[in-house]
Amino acid sequence: MLTEFHKKGVHKMTVDIGRIYDNKDNTDAIRILVDRVWPRGISKRTANLDYWLKDIAPSTELRQWFQHDPKLYGAFKEKYEKELRDNETQKEAFEKLKDIVNQHNHVLLLYAAKDTEHNQAVVLQQLLNT
Repeated sequence: MLTEFHKKGVHKMTVDIGRIYDNKDNTDAIRILVDRVWPRGISKRTANLDYWLKDIAPSTELRQWFQHDPKLYGAFKEKYEKELRDNETQKEAFEKLKDIVNQHNHVLLLYAAKDTEHNQAVVLQQLLNT
């Protein structure tokens, strides 16, 4: 249940998502990479990140199972939310993300996936905006 994610609560803020390759210049946004693996071809300087929360990303097993297949997205979302609840490392990373969001008005969650509608950043954005 999504309410389990909000024991600490999150104030009203803007949580945007975007591909790290699109390099949109949101200078007022706190830039957070939410991928477990560093994106190919992107230097740390180019990424211009404030945080890299690799522990918040789906497990390697879940990522390999999903393979960004839109038909599996519903099941992926459920499994990923379960990981965020049950896996201590991921749970701590999600709590850290909520703390960051609570401290800033504008956060940009970045990911490398080509599919802009079916990825972990979409799930995280929905959880934070609930």
